[in-house]
Amino acid sequence: MSLIGSLSSGVTGLQTFSKDLEVIGNNIANINTTAFKSGSLGFTESFSNTLRASQPSGGTISNVQASQIGSGVKIAGINVNFNQGALSTTGQATDLGISGDGFFLVRDNSGVNYATRDGNFRWDDSGALVNSMGMNVLGLTGDHTTAPSTNMGPIRRDDSPTATGATLQSIAIDRTGSVVQFYSDGSNATVGQVLLQKFSQPSSLMKHGDGLYTSLNNAGPTGGLFTGAALTVGTALDYKAGNNGNGTIEAGTLEQSNVDLTSEFANMITAKRSFQANARVVTVSDTVLDDIVNLKR
Repeated sequence: MSLIGSLSSGVTGLQTFSKDLEVIGNNIANINTTAFKSGSLGFTESFSNTLRASQPSGGTISNVQASQIGSGVKIAGINVNFNQGALSTTGQATDLGISGDGFFLVRDNSGVNYATRDGNFRWDDSGALVNSMGMNVLGLTGDHTTAPSTNMGPIRRDDSPTATGATLQSIAIDRTGSVVQFYSDGSNATVGQVLLQKFSQPSSLMKHGDGLYTSLNNAGPTGGLFTGAALTVGTALDYKAGNNGNGTIEAGTLEQSNVDLTSEFANMITAKRSFQANARVVTVSDTVLDDIVNLKR
């Protein structure tokens, strides 16, 4: 407890608003980051020092007012805004944007699964659909002879020729996530389906960096995570793009950051002025303490 309470209150304000500026600065720094979700810092009062508690007098209603002095401010939490970002056309067939609430699931080489909204995907040398970090995109798997139904795993293209000797010409991914291959003889085959995972409480996801999220089970995955070896036909439909509010997949687009630059600048001005005001409280408190110390000379 400081000699004068306003000094410690001012210090908590300096500490808290400096963190607010950090959050705002991070938002602005990621204005062009694919699928970035902006954050905002929440405030709550710190504990109060009670000088006098309310006291009942002959009944249940107190006639003595409580007297308390607050001890400053603290961080209540940092909230992430998961609102949809605008979809920007790239023209790249493997770039996938989500129009809706779903997330892609990707898996690294060690078998760890992540959620992401960043659909900057590509086909690697082995024929797997991967993100910019080389992680496999998960969904239903098949080949040019067997359409995907319930088998789970990394999405892969099928480079082998058809029974008629036709060769692969191009690959497209439609709004439902179906991976469709087109062959030189004019035929086509669906060899996979990108699935989407929806979360009932996305605010519980933890940012991992590189557009990835962890703590997937804490975020209430709708229907559970679809990372198992197989799904039933009915369950597979629950994760299909276009179903159950998962959103649709827009090929050739990427989701932009949802940072509103004008709002961030306004918030930055507010945070700066709040920091300055608390700094002034500290300097005034210092002046008062100086006067107290110098009372007797």
